[in-house]
Amino acid sequence: MEVIQDAHRFVMYHKSAIESSPLQAYGALLFSPTRSVIRVLFKDEEPKRIVIKPGMQERWSSCLQTLEGHSSIVTSVAFSHDSTWLASASYDRTVKVWSARSGKCLQTFEGHSDYVSSVVFSHDSTRLASASSDSTVKVWSARSGECLSTLKDHSDPVRSVAFSHDSTRLASASADCTVKVWDTRTSECIQTLEGHGYTVRSVAFSHGSTRLASASNNGIIKVWNAYSGKCLQTLEGHGNAVESVAFSHDSTGLASASSDRTVKVWSARSGVCLQPLEGHSSAVWSVAFSHDSTRLASASADWTIKVWDTRSSECLQTLKGHSDSVWSVAFSHDSTRLASASGDRTIKVWDTRSSECLQTLKGHSDFVRSVAFSHDSTRLASASGDWTIKVWDTRSGECFQTLEGHSDPVMLVVFSHGSTWLASASCYGTVKVWDLDRTVKVRDARSGECLQTLESEKPLRSISFDSSDKYLRTDIGVIDISALLTSTPAINSASTKLSLCQGLALSASASDVWITYNTKNLLWLPSEYRPYCSTVSGEFIAFGVESGRLWWICEI
Repeated sequence: MEVIQDAHRFVMYHKSAIESSPLQAYGALLFSPTRSVIRVLFKDEEPKRIVIKPGMQERWSSCLQTLEGHSSIVTSVAFSHDSTWLASASYDRTVKVWSARSGKCLQTFEGHSDYVSSVVFSHDSTRLASASSDSTVKVWSARSGECLSTLKDHSDPVRSVAFSHDSTRLASASADCTVKVWDTRTSECIQTLEGHGYTVRSVAFSHGSTRLASASNNGIIKVWNAYSGKCLQTLEGHGNAVESVAFSHDSTGLASASSDRTVKVWSARSGVCLQPLEGHSSAVWSVAFSHDSTRLASASADWTIKVWDTRSSECLQTLKGHSDSVWSVAFSHDSTRLASASGDRTIKVWDTRSSECLQTLKGHSDFVRSVAFSHDSTRLASASGDWTIKVWDTRSGECFQTLEGHSDPVMLVVFSHGSTWLASASCYGTVKVWDLDRTVKVRDARSGECLQTLESEKPLRSISFDSSDKYLRTDIGVIDISALLTSTPAINSASTKLSLCQGLALSASASDVWITYNTKNLLWLPSEYRPYCSTVSGEFIAFGVESGRLWWICEI
């Protein structure tokens, strides 16, 4: 059983390399933990002339799979409600659906002619909706990948899309200042909700699916009857853009946060502003209801969190302690704790009854962008500009997992509904799925004439002459200068790289990075070890990860 489990981890972790070049299964041994059963069993099959220093960690990390395939920024990621699939949307104009268990890309949905801004599963997990800047919404079969319908009535980019909780309707918000409600069975546009004078940036159904709230750039919120399309209330009162809008979990209240420094709580039934919640001295970025709907938390650029009583509108607590903007707040699912994420690089966990700061979670080396409780309230995940996700024990405050592997800031984390998986999305096209059941803690010239102009497809961070001045060493390889000076002045960059870069080098494409030797692929690099800077000297290549955490040296 141990061999089978370890083989499964080996295949999942090195899947991209093995699928693109099967013989890289041998090279993959070098990037496997030193105590991996597969590595130990096949020790004699490791490439003999390659040594990687420092060595690998002893055991597998929690990262099950790095999901690569998008060629541009990932804008949205969402689990299906049965936790079997993960969907991702990207600036590359595609939507991908992945198996949450195996990490396999099951479907690539193509059809949008501009970037995809949002993706969401229906609550029965059978359909997937995508919103795009091509002014359309597409509805897909989550299982077959078939585009079931293209909803074309919007005349400007679609910013947001949301299914009703009974999965029978779909709402879309657009820069054309309208909200449209669609019948998900017939694809008919049931209503076009007009009244906003600015881009509609957000839509949300009430939990009973009877009402729909929309927020626009001019600070106005509208609440609509989701069946008749009648505007029940126009909630005006914010003096600037509404940054966040949320229904209470019992669907009786609606909260809005604005850069005008206020929070407003509205009656979802009458549209009456129950109370303008004033007290923040700077923009309010986020609001969140407790799951019992009795409290509301607001996060602000004034470095504080305020907790409000949703019945009396009284400010119950002002939670101070952060030393920079608070970007995100989240209640635990049992409503007893509140987590806040800040630009001061910390997460704080607060007792919602006593206002006591239970823990200050330190460990991130850059701003914390996102925070999320697991659905069983036992774990807390934080995503940071330091390119890591940390998972914390909500009881002890201990960080029992540091999930490393992203090569750029992590912008989003989300738990699966079963609380066993975590999905993360980073700035430049990578989605990762992590298995949280594994509790491994990761530690951590004479005339001045220009003789030749060489163009590279990537920035060079290392350049030097060899002692004979016939060769130029760069991080893309060794270039024979004498050959260039006897050739025609105009050198095609691609052919230069292929024919003139000799010795050890790095070769990068949209999704792969290889160590090459005399332009031939030698060793595929997993995403965690792809360099930000590198240098070549003779038979050595050294490269480092931009975060500064790891330096890897290959000796050939």
